[in-house]
Order: sequence, then C-alpha cells, then structure tokens
Amino acid sequence: MRRVRYVLYKETLLDFREHLWTFLGAFTGIGLIGFLQSKFLDPADNIFLIGSFGASSVLIYGIINSPLAQPRNLVGGHLICALVGVTIHKLVPNELWLAAALSVAFSIVLMQITKTLHPPGGATALIANIGTQRIKDLGYIYVLSPVLSGVLILLLVALLFNNMTAHRKYPHRPVWHIRRRRHAH
Repeated sequence: MRRVRYVLYKETLLDFREHLWTFLGAFTGIGLIGFLQSKFLDPADNIFLIGSFGASSVLIYGIINSPLAQPRNLVGGHLICALVGVTIHKLVPNELWLAAALSVAFSIVLMQITKTLHPPGGATALIANIGTQRIKDLGYIYVLSPVLSGVLILLLVALLFNNMTAHRKYPHRPVWHIRRRRHAH
C-alpha cells in the first residue's frame, strides 16, 4: 500500500517549470504556423493543418523524450504522410472513404518501414484527402507548404525552447537504440 501511495504521489506531482516550457514552446510553434499560414490559406484550411501540428506539439513540447517526438520522426513522418496523402488523392480522387483509408494505412506502414513513426502524420495524410478544395488543389506543393514549412517551424521552436534550461534536452539521444556487439572470448 505504501508503494501504491508513493507511485500515485509521484505521478500527480506538478512540475511548473516543465509546464511553463511546454506551454511556451507549443504556443510559439503553433502561433507562428497559424500566423504565417493565415497569410496564405483560408481559416478553414488552417483548422485542419493546425490539427495535425497540434498533435505533434503534444509530443515535441510535452513528452520530448519519446521516440515518437524526435526530429527524424517529426519531419520524416509528416513528409512521408503528406506524400502518401497527395498521391492517394491523385489516384483515388472520387472515393473519399477509400482514399482516406488507403492514405492512413499506407502512411503507417511506410513510417514503420522508415522508422519515422509519428502518429500525427496520419492526420497529415488524411488532410490531403479531406481538406478543402484549396488544399487538394495544392497537389504536391502541400508537402512543401504548409507541411514541411510548418514542421520546420515546430522543430526550430522545439530546439530552442526545449534546450533553454538544464533540465530539458531535445533531441533525446537514448542509448537503448544502440546495439552493442558481444565479443566472444
């Protein structure tokens, strides 16, 4: 019982510094994307785009040590998914249910194969198919802007805000992914 109380206590502690840096990073990253994209896209388009970037923000500002939050996953995941989403939309333009399902399914598998799994990328692929006509009309430009431009903004803000204090480090370089060879003696 004492161990359960300790675990519950530790899990419910508030770290105001951590929450402050999470807030500042997420606010700045999403704010910059929203401001810049509002100059080029309709407000309805911004809602969809910021949806997938909002989910990325949870990872790269809120749980920065997660393997899914690392730069390779953030950038690679969104780019792969944007490419898949646009390609599927071009191949299956008139069956939304099929295009949506194929986009998300192919995106997940390709992220797994390339080791760039980033869950918000699935929404990026989906947006290429369910977004407004203006997003669909972008075609492969969608990959560059708004996707790549937005992801780079999020990444730069994450690098800045997640490394401003000694208790946060991004990107996280875990040692568990390094395979060590055992020497036969």
